[in-house]
Amino acid sequence: MRLVNAAGRAALVFDGRLVDVVSASAGRWSARVHELYESWDTFSQWVRRNDAQLRARAVNGPQISDVRLAAPVPFPRQVFAIGLNYREHAREGGAEIPSTPMVFTKFPSAITGPTDSVVLPSQYVDFEAELVVVIGKPAEGVGAHEAWHYVAGLTLGQDLSERAVQTAPPKPQQYSLAKSYRGFAPVGPVLATPDEFANPDDVEISCHLNGVEMQRARTSDLIFDVPHLVEYLSSIVTLLPGDLVFTGTPSGIGWVRDPRVVLRPDDVLVTSGDRIGSMRNTFTRPTK
Repeated sequence: MRLVNAAGRAALVFDGRLVDVVSASAGRWSARVHELYESWDTFSQWVRRNDAQLRARAVNGPQISDVRLAAPVPFPRQVFAIGLNYREHAREGGAEIPSTPMVFTKFPSAITGPTDSVVLPSQYVDFEAELVVVIGKPAEGVGAHEAWHYVAGLTLGQDLSERAVQTAPPKPQQYSLAKSYRGFAPVGPVLATPDEFANPDDVEISCHLNGVEMQRARTSDLIFDVPHLVEYLSSIVTLLPGDLVFTGTPSGIGWVRDPRVVLRPDDVLVTSGDRIGSMRNTFTRPTK
């Protein structure tokens, strides 16, 4: 299943065309995509049972390219993020390889859509392409062997980061605040269920800035893979339907390049992933 938030309405994607969930279900399911995660297993079963009818309906549906998409998870209750989860990324910043996941948060008010413009609060904003896990049902003490059963799907995210705030003393630095300015968590464009992938533990992601490739990796290179992260987080907190887990960024961030690369007004940042599609975010100066 591939699910999108099409201008505020939940829609399914079949061969590049959209099927409105409310219309196709005769009102059984909500138009508000975030409400679907509360009954994810039942909703997923309905989609599978009605696959043929939904595909037939999609033939006359609008093209996904003709609709403005919002974040497929617009109102997560919790947003977790994992730092230093690719070895080369840890090395490029001179950090030690972690022995347990390094966890911080991005506050939910930072969520924005896959084509939205983001206001740059300073000249120190960096990019971080990431695969994002969407939780599909409450998870407490989940073992890695069963973790994928608690995942609704995968999407893309940018862990945008204001590096001056992030690195300012005293220690420990303000990771969560530095990564939670308004619009600093673009998410989308599609939520793809694990069965959409040949191997959900091996998804290619990439990031291009103004047409130049900055990052490319496969999630099989993660130090702590998705099952490990779900196991670790759920051993401490309760994961809730619609929660997001940013799984970490690969090497290639702008802050450690020589010369340093930062985001500037009018820049175009394209973040892509297998079966998920591409986000295209632009950047502007503050209006005040």
